[in-house]
Amino acid sequence: MDRRALIGLALVAASAGSAAAGAPASDEGGPPPNSYINLNSINGSVVRANGRRGVFSVDVGIDVPDLELRATAAAAGPRLRSELSQAVQRFAAALRPGEPPDVLRLSSDLQFAVNQALGRRGARLLLGTVMVV
Repeated sequence: MDRRALIGLALVAASAGSAAAGAPASDEGGPPPNSYINLNSINGSVVRANGRRGVFSVDVGIDVPDLELRATAAAAGPRLRSELSQAVQRFAAALRPGEPPDVLRLSSDLQFAVNQALGRRGARLLLGTVMVV
């Protein structure tokens, strides 16, 4: 896709998001409902306890309440997925056969990857299912 078209699309998305952000948030006072970006599942390969190859799967999303950073995150979707894929693969490669994954370490590694991809802090990593199949 042409870079100018992508930037224009990001600006349109940001302006649509700012109109929705002007509406009051939910009664709990939390972030606006459209601040979540789903990145689906990220996979890596592992060696299972029986010696065969397996798949390490992590469902990932990010919460970006800042409008400017949300537009950056929407435009940097492929880079985000690439950084997260590399982090998951590094984590999966270090996982010993039969060992359960350390979700706290995984979340800090993935949060670092999100911050690197976006160039600054402000987006919060949200983990879904973490499993070895």
